[in-house]
Amino acid sequence: MRERLMPVSDCAADDPAAAATLCRGLGPGPFALVILFVSPEAALPPLLEAMRACLDDGAPVIGCTTAGEIVGGYTEGRIVAAALPAAHFAAETLLVPDLGALDPDALIGALIRARGALARARPDWDHEFAFLMVDGLSAKEDELTAALASGLGPVPLFGGSAADGTRFRETFVLHGGRALRHAAVVALVRTDCPVRVFKTDHLHPTATRMVVTEADPARRIVHRINAEPAAREYARLVGKDPAQLSPFTFAAHPVVVRIGGRHHVRAIRQVDPNGDLIFYSAIDEGLVLTLAEPADMVAHLETELSALARPDPPAAILACDCVLRRMEAQEKQLSGRLSEILRAHNVVGFSTYGEQLNAMHVNQTLTGVAIYPPPAR
Repeated sequence: MRERLMPVSDCAADDPAAAATLCRGLGPGPFALVILFVSPEAALPPLLEAMRACLDDGAPVIGCTTAGEIVGGYTEGRIVAAALPAAHFAAETLLVPDLGALDPDALIGALIRARGALARARPDWDHEFAFLMVDGLSAKEDELTAALASGLGPVPLFGGSAADGTRFRETFVLHGGRALRHAAVVALVRTDCPVRVFKTDHLHPTATRMVVTEADPARRIVHRINAEPAAREYARLVGKDPAQLSPFTFAAHPVVVRIGGRHHVRAIRQVDPNGDLIFYSAIDEGLVLTLAEPADMVAHLETELSALARPDPPAAILACDCVLRRMEAQEKQLSGRLSEILRAHNVVGFSTYGEQLNAMHVNQTLTGVAIYPPPAR
């Protein structure tokens, strides 16, 4: 049952016959949807053209580039394909072709129509979720998720921001045989399989706080913290030399904001040469940031994924995992142990530049959907 509910296939990013390898691994359709998680090392145009040719059932193909793939645990330099069989899933995909010209009203209307079409097509299926992939360098995730939440109503959404390894140069979303920048794709899925959309992180807030006193919110840049140069003040608070700040530092010493009674990570992406801090998600002047510290990453992940298996284990988990979690795992030499847990719980997905859950854009989290076998008829 596990293999049939979400067939998964993968190959090397430089496989000259990548599409054929992936389609052969997925097996026969028909599929309601095929999702690709693609290493930035792969050549996208020939891959997408060949995928359309080898999927003879005409299944829609969506996807994005990654900061690492998850299949059998953490891996890199791969192309991963996950398919939702039409026997258990129906899907509608919506493309947002230009995030710079986002029309919330038009998007909300399209979502409502797509939900209605799925409900009419499969009125006997009761479970729904939405899966989002968005350009991770667009800085538009917060605006987009707010609009999506208005159109989705009670349908839970999770997703991830497309990535480019750790280069931060160009990220792509895949839809309709094209690789697009400054775009997003959302898949609405209706199924007879019970599903649970979830979010988890292993971070705990400390008593150390700081205030953003000068920022450029449109570009997610913080110039000053506590009225001091941002990188220098952050380094002082975490006990580091400003010249030694790195992505590993940001992964080990994240900052969080309190929204709706819960803390959410506002992760730092990099230090600008002038000493500014560039963030992965929304930032603004006057925002109070709290320094957080990580719990035991291995024990936390095992606990959270085991909770999804009660009372019965899911057949598959489709997940979006922040690149900062992968960096922390590498720095602490935990990648192997975390990979064992991901493999044991049948997790497939990618490492992201940010994650989405319903109306929220967050960082340094794991978001996903657990898919359970349908009840016996």
